[in-house]
Amino acid sequence: MKKKLLLSYVLLMVLILSACSGGGFKADHHYKIEPFEFTNQHNEKVSLDDLKGEVWLAQFVYTVCTDACPPMMVNMTEVEKKLAEEGVEDYKIVSFSIDPEVDTPELLQEYLGMFDVQDESKWEMLTGYSQEKIIDFAAKSFKTLVADIPDSVDVMHATSFSLVNQDGQVVKSYDGMVDVPFDQIIKDMKALIKEGA
Repeated sequence: MKKKLLLSYVLLMVLILSACSGGGFKADHHYKIEPFEFTNQHNEKVSLDDLKGEVWLAQFVYTVCTDACPPMMVNMTEVEKKLAEEGVEDYKIVSFSIDPEVDTPELLQEYLGMFDVQDESKWEMLTGYSQEKIIDFAAKSFKTLVADIPDSVDVMHATSFSLVNQDGQVVKSYDGMVDVPFDQIIKDMKALIKEGA
C-alpha cells in the first residue's frame, strides 16, 4: 500500500514538474554563425558581436527580386507587428542582401521604406561584401542556398526565416514565404528571449 502511494506521489510530482517546464524553447539545430562585419542601411558597421546577447530573425533577400522577396518582406513586417502586439521588444530582424554589388546602403534604406515597418531600429539591412562571400556565408552559417544565376539579374535563394539565439547560433528555420507559422515564430522568440533573460 505504501509503495502504491509513493508511486502515485512520484508520478504526480513528475506531471506537475513537466507542466511547469512546458513552454520552454526547444531548438531544432545549433548552426554556429561565423564572425562577420557588414554594413547596414545607415552605412554603419554591424558585426556578429554587436548582435550577441539578442535574439534575431534572419532572411536572405535582394532589392531587384520580384518573386520571393516582396512577400518575404511583407511576412517579416507581419512578424514585427505581432511581436509589437505581444509587447516583445528585445530582438532584431537581420536581412542579408544576396545582391551586394547592386544593393548599396542607400538602396536598402529605400527598399525598407517600401514596406509597412513598425520600428526601423529593429531592422538591419546588410550589404558590403562580395556575392561569393554571401553564397559561402549562407551555406556555412545558415545551411541555406544562395546561388548566382548566370546571365541574369536574379539570384537563386531559399525563402526561409532563421531564428538565431543570443549566442549567435541558428536554432530554428521557418517558411518565410507561403505557409508562415506566425504564431509559432512569436512563441519561439518569446520563449528564447525569456530563457536568456
